[in-house]
Amino acid sequence: MVSKAVIPAAGLGTRFLPATKAVPKELLPLVDKPALEYIVEEAARVGLTDILMITGRSKTAIEDHFDRVPEIEAALEKKGDAERLARVQASSELAQMHFVRQGEAKGLGHAVLVAAPHVGNEPFAVLLGDDVVDERDPLLATMIAEQQAHGGSVIALMEVEPEWVSSYGVATVEDAESHGPYAVKRVRDLVEKPPPEEAPSNLAVIGRYVLSPTIFEVLRNTPPGRGGEIQLTDAIKTLAESEPVHGVVFDGRRYDTGDRGDYLKAIVKIACEREDLGPDFWAWLQEYVAAGGPASTR
Repeated sequence: MVSKAVIPAAGLGTRFLPATKAVPKELLPLVDKPALEYIVEEAARVGLTDILMITGRSKTAIEDHFDRVPEIEAALEKKGDAERLARVQASSELAQMHFVRQGEAKGLGHAVLVAAPHVGNEPFAVLLGDDVVDERDPLLATMIAEQQAHGGSVIALMEVEPEWVSSYGVATVEDAESHGPYAVKRVRDLVEKPPPEEAPSNLAVIGRYVLSPTIFEVLRNTPPGRGGEIQLTDAIKTLAESEPVHGVVFDGRRYDTGDRGDYLKAIVKIACEREDLGPDFWAWLQEYVAAGGPASTR
């Protein structure tokens, strides 16, 4: 049974500088809630309430966010602002949170390996801090069910345009039995960020994994790969040679909040769907577009 989740959150966030000079990129808000809180909520919804966050020396604000803040809570109580009080307290009540520093930026594979003492000898989930999956799409629940059905490890795959494959790990697959709402493939091979002309498919690995604990031993013996880093993709490729690795082909709503354009799209979509903000914001957005968008402000 999968009960633990690992969330790597040690990246520098250079694509969002200068905003991330002092604020961890994972705490940049999607409207008024950090992207990282959406991811912890996703884990908690499927029962993964033992969560290890892999951070770095500049990420103490992440620990603070998931801790209680008595001063703010007392001020809100005094004002009688029960709604905001509940929202402030929610982040500290989602799960049992643990934090460990990666130490050196040696890649995603190394970040996952840091979690070995906490995870132990059981399957576990990995949720990347840049990927936000809409709560209406049961991707993680499906992956856990597939891991229980097939054993081994399960990764999330998504079809991307051929010109984008060089930004992802890409899978060689064959059909497999599905136990949920998404197509499932048996993963036979993986290649990290191939040129489009060398990609074996357009099925890209996205930021959700349910991994066998065997991955730790494989990672210990995985040499640095692309970029001089220990690549999780390379370790899963090796793992597939000795035990099952399946891919759930996700076709739902996902936001890559590590990309500035996708981050802005996520804010707009979430804001439009909010009951408290959506009607007014959507009306303004329609007026803005109808008036010619950026051209209307010149």
